[in-house]
Amino acid sequence: MKKNLLILGMMVCSMTMLAQTKDDASTTADKGWYVKLGGSYFIQATATEFPSVNGREPLRQVYTGGVLVSKESVTGSFGEGFRTGLTAGYRFNTRVGFEMGVNYYTSNQKTMVETIVDDVKMLDIKGQVTAFDVAPALVLFLGEHKGFEPYTKVGVIVPVHGQLDLKTNAVTSVGPLYREDVIKPEPTVGFLASLGTTYKLGKNISAFAEIEYRNFTVHGKNKEVTNYTVNGADGFALPVGHPLHLSNSEININYGSNLNGTSNNKATNSAGYDEDKAGDDLSSYISISGVGLTVGLKYSL
Repeated sequence: MKKNLLILGMMVCSMTMLAQTKDDASTTADKGWYVKLGGSYFIQATATEFPSVNGREPLRQVYTGGVLVSKESVTGSFGEGFRTGLTAGYRFNTRVGFEMGVNYYTSNQKTMVETIVDDVKMLDIKGQVTAFDVAPALVLFLGEHKGFEPYTKVGVIVPVHGQLDLKTNAVTSVGPLYREDVIKPEPTVGFLASLGTTYKLGKNISAFAEIEYRNFTVHGKNKEVTNYTVNGADGFALPVGHPLHLSNSEININYGSNLNGTSNNKATNSAGYDEDKAGDDLSSYISISGVGLTVGLKYSL
């Protein structure tokens, strides 16, 4: 909530400055299109507790001699990672412009569940987010001085494609287990606020750098197990009754805000539960909020 208020405050500040801009600041020479190509690295802004993963709580547990000696919640954010982006912008006058960015983002892998027994990692589940998004934003230019022109920017982030990939490695009684799950998100919108500057390198080309804060959370829509092996063999082919057999209701899961007597879930509908149909489970969310530095080149058309 505090971060949303911070963003709102920055937007109000920008709007106030924009309203105070004089009409005579606009010149024909400042109007026109430009494109920007840049790369970014983000660090996570807020670490929250990860959601449960395949029925396991987000915990790091250590056992020695069959005794639990350490247990802690696993927290983090998928807001840490790399982004590349191409932005088209139009400058209406000396002070005001509009940008539309198209970005590809890959988060760092994050450990979500971990179990260690007698110094052997028995269970390790890692997650990684990839996403394409578009980011329309209003830009306020603050004036050029000795080749530098600082600016502020506020806008929204609209994902057009993305997913959370889960990779599970486990040691079982029948050998090593490996599993990949793909979680697709519900449609959502995030917010961004940036402070940056350009530095003129030539008549039409400039270097730019900007610091960006983004506030972004994503809810799961559905999940599918896409790869499953047990002791190097196809885990999907394990017969019914095998302790590591996965039913269709475990392979395919739909997420929702509540579970009831009509949901395909063992806990709330044991009598009507159907293993041959997609299962139902409660939706959870992950954070992709972060603070990043973007550097690149700007070309004015």
